[in-house]
Amino acid sequence: MRLLLVEDDNHVAAALSAVLARHGFDVTHARSGEEALQALVPEGPGFGVILLDLGLPDQDGYEVCGKIRKRTGTPVIMVTARSDIRSRIHGLNLGADDYVVKPYDTGELLARIHAVSRRTVPEDAVTGDDGAALLLGTVRIELPTRQVSVAGATVALTRKEFDLLALLAQRPGVVFRREQIISEVWRTSWEGTGRTLEVHVASLRAKLRMPALIETVRGVGYRLVAPAG
Repeated sequence: MRLLLVEDDNHVAAALSAVLARHGFDVTHARSGEEALQALVPEGPGFGVILLDLGLPDQDGYEVCGKIRKRTGTPVIMVTARSDIRSRIHGLNLGADDYVVKPYDTGELLARIHAVSRRTVPEDAVTGDDGAALLLGTVRIELPTRQVSVAGATVALTRKEFDLLALLAQRPGVVFRREQIISEVWRTSWEGTGRTLEVHVASLRAKLRMPALIETVRGVGYRLVAPAG
């Protein structure tokens, strides 16, 4: 798999590139946001994953993530020292697929890279593509076009946010175990993905402006509570 590593510290990049190479990755190193964007030209090599450090010398990492997402749907993993949930939600809103908080374990990073790379499966693998729309009160979920609206206003969601919402919405009121959600949406059984699930749920609640839509069932998982029309 080709991987774009966006990291301004040459020592860190060299050490990480060596580890990634031993695990079969073909790494391209970009030292700034501008170098990363130049590597994403249409005629350039395609990447399976982009590993984006937020501490870049020329541009804010969040800004770079937004620009990357406008150019490609390649999965982006943010690397940041910011561990607060607001920073993580902000990154997800900009189109990041996951994040790793420094200092991180190399095994964890590799697991997250493999997890997000599974996004190459067909988008209808989770939601289905039967031409139907799910109607939940004022919430409308278009499965074929992967669009969501609330009271007629379109809500922009990331791929994983849509997959998560569509999964829960297909069986309102049914409790989905955390392990089941992680397996079907992230296509992995790795336990560390649980924190990512929590952040995606929080992001969905905020974007839809319906905190009660997705209910947390303590010790089990989540369920969607269908709103009144």
